[in-house]
Amino acid sequence: MDIDKNKDKHQEGRRDFLKKSSLLTAFSFTAPLVTKAAKSNFDERIANFFEAQKVTLSINKKSYALQIEPRVTLLDLLREKLHLSGTKKGCDHGQCGACTVHVDGQRVLSCLSLAIMQEGKEITTIEGISDGRQLHPLQEAFIEHDGFQCGYCTPGQIMSGISCIREGHAGTEDDIREYMSGNICRCGAYSNIVKAISDVQKSGKAV
Repeated sequence: MDIDKNKDKHQEGRRDFLKKSSLLTAFSFTAPLVTKAAKSNFDERIANFFEAQKVTLSINKKSYALQIEPRVTLLDLLREKLHLSGTKKGCDHGQCGACTVHVDGQRVLSCLSLAIMQEGKEITTIEGISDGRQLHPLQEAFIEHDGFQCGYCTPGQIMSGISCIREGHAGTEDDIREYMSGNICRCGAYSNIVKAISDVQKSGKAV
């Protein structure tokens, strides 16, 4: 009699073990599917959020009808989509000034500016400051004073230098150094850059 009872208990325990094992096996197969489905829905929501938007931008007095994602920076748009590669990507964190452009006449770090936010504004890059083959006065001054060496930072230096003069911050060399401090020259041509800006300021030429 005791043998039969022990046998029944053994069978019952075995059935319970098999049930639990089956549930664990089923979960091990369905969990990745559930996770994958959740991830797929998340990716779809992200994709919809970043869906390209229609914008019209005015760059160097030329109108561009574009489809761009809201996360695209003005710098990446200029370089990668419009191939206006004069604007340089240096640090991509707003610390070196190589990407400086003008937006409505004000100097702006294009690596920190969303392209989609510039609709209705006038954007000017280094490609847009000359008058045909006639260089901008500050471009000429940079050549005259050897204000560049490798040349990588030069577009941003010139765009900031123009703003420095327009803002009335080029009265003294100390002022120029102060208000150009956001533009880094790894070659160390600072003294020549200051001379170029000072020369244009003193000449009274329109910038």
